[in-house]
Order: sequence, then C-alpha cells, then structure tokens
Amino acid sequence: MNQELIRIVENIARDRNIDKESIFMDLEEAMISAARKHFGQPESDIAVRIDRATGELVAFKDGEQIDIKQLGRIPAQTAKQVMIQKIRADERQSIYAEYSQRKGTIVSGSVVRYEGGSVAVNLNQRIEAFLPRSEQIMGQTHRPGERVRCMIYDVKETSGQVKIILSRTHPDFIKSLFELEVPEIAENIIEIRALAREAGYRTKVAVASMDDKVDPVGACVGVRGSRIKNIVEELGGEKIDIVRWNESSQVLITNALMPARVSEIALCFELGRATVVADEDQLSLAIGKHGQNVRLAARLTGWDIDILTPNEYNDGIENLSNCAKAVEPEDDTLVDKLIALGIISVIDLDDVGPEPLVSELGIDEELAQKLVAVAEEEAKKMAAEAKPNQAEAMLEKEAVQPVENDQPE
Repeated sequence: MNQELIRIVENIARDRNIDKESIFMDLEEAMISAARKHFGQPESDIAVRIDRATGELVAFKDGEQIDIKQLGRIPAQTAKQVMIQKIRADERQSIYAEYSQRKGTIVSGSVVRYEGGSVAVNLNQRIEAFLPRSEQIMGQTHRPGERVRCMIYDVKETSGQVKIILSRTHPDFIKSLFELEVPEIAENIIEIRALAREAGYRTKVAVASMDDKVDPVGACVGVRGSRIKNIVEELGGEKIDIVRWNESSQVLITNALMPARVSEIALCFELGRATVVADEDQLSLAIGKHGQNVRLAARLTGWDIDILTPNEYNDGIENLSNCAKAVEPEDDTLVDKLIALGIISVIDLDDVGPEPLVSELGIDEELAQKLVAVAEEEAKKMAAEAKPNQAEAMLEKEAVQPVENDQPE
C-alpha cells in the first residue's frame, strides 16, 4: 500500500480546497505525459491507474505493464511540471467557484500593500483580493497588517488567474453590516426596504417590521445606539439615518427628509415629482449640506423631490390660478383639480401636457390644450425674467468678493 501518496493527496486537497478525485486524475495524466515523452511515441496507448484506496500505481503501454518508476529524471521532471500546472488550474477553478457563490457577502482580511491606489487584501494564506480606489470610502486609509471588512463585489477569471474585487462603497455593504449587527434583520423580522448612500458621507436606510411588536428603527439603533454605533465606526464616521418605511409615498417622503419637518407635500404621479413645502427655518435642514439630504431622500423614495418655501409655493399656485382664470374664468374648481393632480405651477402644467388633464380630470380636450398653451407661454416668460435676475445676483456676488492687494509689502 502506498499510504504516503494517499496522505500527500489528502493534504493538497485540504490545503487548496480541491477535490481528491481531481488530484488523482491530474497525477495519472501527468504520468501519462511523462511516459510518452520517455518513449518518444506521442500516439502510444499508455494508461496509468492509481488505486484510490491503497495508492498503488499501475501503468500499461500498448497493453503491457511497465514500471513507471524506471523512466528516469527527465520524464519525472515533465510529470512534475504537468502536475503543478494542473493543480494550479484546479485551485483557480476551486477559488472561482467558491467566491462566485459568495458575491455580495462580507469577508474579513488583512491589508498587505497598496498597488497603484488599490489595496491588496489577504483573505487567507492562499487568496489575495483587491479593493480598488473607486470602491474605497473617501477619506479612509488602510495600513499594512490592518484588519478590514469588505464586501465581495465581483469575481473574474482572467489571464490564468482569479481576481476577487472587493468593495466598501456599495450599498449592499451597508445591508450586510446591518445583517451582522442586527439579528432581527438576519432573521427577516425586520426588512430593509430601500437604501440610498453617498459613501463616506451619509446613508439613508428605510426599514419595516414584519412583527408589530418590534420597532424597526429602535432595533436597528440598539440600546443607547450600540448597534448603529458599531456600523458607523466601521464606516469611519459616515452618518446613517434610519427611516421608517411606509407604503404611503407622502409619509415615506416626510420620514426620508428628517430631521427636517415639512408642512405639505404634493405628488404629481405623471412627472414622478414630489413638491415639498418647508418653513424657512427648516429649509436648510431639508436640503442638507450641498443638497445631500434631499438628494438621498429622492433616491430612497424614488421621487424627484422639489423643496419650496411657503411663499414660493403660494406664488406658484397664484400663477397657476391666473393661468386657469385666463382660459376658463367661470370654473372655480379647475385650480383645485390641478393641485389634486400634483400640479402646483405653470411649469408643472407645461411638463404634464394636455393628455393627463383629459384622462385624469375629465377636462375637455380643447380646453386642456388651451390651458397648456397658456402655461407654456407663462413658463417662457418666467424663464426670461429669471435670467437677468440670476445675472444681477452673480454680479453682486462678485462685487463683494475681497480684492487682493497686489502691491509689495
């Protein structure tokens, strides 16, 4: 019995995660290649069989048994090279199969080095993955030896090697972190319904509970913020807003714009636009720094959100009312019908067109076309008036800029 061969095969299979049968087949093919090289007869009928239980090796050439151990040094070297190539190919196939199934899951590894902006991460002793610059959280740096958690973003097999691409910016990375930190999410008691993220800055997560007794927001935040704190620390201080999901678009938009408080929301389904009215003291909160809050809220809810002050909203309604009276002065309910459709300005009316007015509000087609035509003219007039005002504002801004003293000290 050749127990040494069996032990070698078992060790290779265990260390490199390769099926034992594949290794035995690789050994047999390597020895066949060596025998053909030794005899110089590529077309010879050579067969090699290894007993899987005992490790005993038997070789035949043209039906006659031969002693493959007597082939010499050069055939042995050939067998070794073929064997190494085949085991590497099996290992690549094993790695590709394993990590392809794990796409979207979190892995932990140690930082090895930087390569042109990408971070090489050692997942275990034999597998190295890469975290590209585009998938790194802005502002974070990683030192060699540092433990880092990432999501497996993609697995590619190119030029004889498997490339595992990691990500820390993908929205699913946040989902996976919540699954690790919040047991209720892993157990499907709480569901993440929507997520919007600007990596390194802010994330909004909309959650819903499948159990009326479980508060989804409280469960995600944890006692004294313990759960959310762990996720924020992992992301390097990125802000995370937990939003309560609601099937009502108006309620969901209200929740998504928090911490700002809004007073009114008008939904125009034809345009996919939500017009939100916020008081002056809530306007900056609703918009957020560089428009981040409203931008994430729009992505979270799927609505194009436009935020107005009460004065801007009232001015839009007044212009719309004047437009309606110019076309149909006797119909006092026309403006209310337009507002119910989510149209709160002549610009909205111009964008919507006459078809929804006929199909949704039951307005006469000729009247609808006249109404839209008047709204289009009014919208053009407003745009023309806005350009000089914008130019004046720019000039005023430039006028107050400090002038540098070019004279030498």
